[in-house]
Amino acid sequence: MRKTINNGTHQYDDQGQGPVIVLIHGFSENGSLWEIQQAYLKDRFRIITPELPGTSEVPLTDPLTMESMADYVYAILLAESIDKAIIIGHSMGGYVALALTEKYPQLVQGLGLFHSTATADSEEKKEVRRKSIKLIQEYGAETFVRQTLPNMFSPTFKAVQPARVEAYVQMGMQCPQQSMIAYYEAMMQRPDRTVILKDATMPVLFIIGKDDNAVPADIILPQITLPRVSSIHIFDEVGHMGMWEVFEAANVILHQFADFCQL
Repeated sequence: MRKTINNGTHQYDDQGQGPVIVLIHGFSENGSLWEIQQAYLKDRFRIITPELPGTSEVPLTDPLTMESMADYVYAILLAESIDKAIIIGHSMGGYVALALTEKYPQLVQGLGLFHSTATADSEEKKEVRRKSIKLIQEYGAETFVRQTLPNMFSPTFKAVQPARVEAYVQMGMQCPQQSMIAYYEAMMQRPDRTVILKDATMPVLFIIGKDDNAVPADIILPQITLPRVSSIHIFDEVGHMGMWEVFEAANVILHQFADFCQL
């Protein structure tokens, strides 16, 4: 069920009943990213899927930061009287999940980094983002999306599932150009949050793709031993989109992790 609060400035999908799982989408995406996981998990869990500020239907916040997006998600949970939840974020959504855990640790029963990292951008990564911003400004969002988003998938998946890759491109087309630039700027400004992993009292889930060019495995692997309790899943021939590329495995992992967080 699609819901809104605060005069429509906060939008989210709310499905199922039971322990709460919050699924946070990433850059240029929207809540439909998680449709397969929603359908699988809603019989056992309550699934909250926010539309982050800057998606096609939700205005940007000013300023847009990981912290402001964390507050946005927190406002939704407050409106629903939810005081405990498992927070799962994909890519930029993982950065939001980390900021949420830092600000509201009492809320978080489990933290999931789905192709995401607690480290800040390196200078090299910042330069890549600046070049992307320039490409968007000079040639438009559509050119950028068509050039960039197919590379979020592994070569194997691109070869055998071109329709799914195109569906992801079409999702990206719905993200306004202004939002893409704001997301990049916010990601460049985010701090290192590896201390959140070191101090985590809740279980932490890591989903890693060996063919992930956006958040390479060698960046994430040093982080997996930081939490007291880690659930680690590394996939061959998977890029940055495990919730689509290996959706059956991803569904089971999320289910098992959520069950574990209730123990």
